[in-house]
Amino acid sequence: MKIAGIDIVKLAEPMRDRLRADRVGLVFQQFNLLPGFTALENVLVAMGFGSRPADRSRAEALLTAVGLADRLHHKPAALSIGQQQRVAVARALANRPRVLLADEPTASIDPAHQQQVIDLLQTSCRDEQVSLVVVTHAPEVAKQFPVRYRLEDFNRAAATHAPATTQSASTGGQR
Repeated sequence: MKIAGIDIVKLAEPMRDRLRADRVGLVFQQFNLLPGFTALENVLVAMGFGSRPADRSRAEALLTAVGLADRLHHKPAALSIGQQQRVAVARALANRPRVLLADEPTASIDPAHQQQVIDLLQTSCRDEQVSLVVVTHAPEVAKQFPVRYRLEDFNRAAATHAPATTQSASTGGQR
């Protein structure tokens, strides 16, 4: 498997971790914000895993870009679910990834605010020149993106390209 042209299978584990931190942003379904840290600190902590030094001005700019300039010093418990989601997006963009993977990014958001999250992801990724991959079960979310794949399509492609099977040992190997 390659990321940014680098075969990650051949890398030592610490190098794989560094590559992922630098090249892949993740927006988790449950956000995974650190409860004892402020919004700003959550973004700065993520920066600590990348190869560049943490950049406070970038963290503040990202949080401002997602509409949280007035919430930099609030801990997750003091933020709404939508605000926590925006912190998660800023955190995912912190290390200037080449791809952002968003797992059910609207699952915890009420329908009235789903469009805001979709717009935020699309705008942030466009502005940061990041490829966006969204995984969702919600057809109303999926239709917001120009390119869509269904799991069934991947399963069919995998079956088509699967290596030829060899005869089972239970048959005694007779041909």
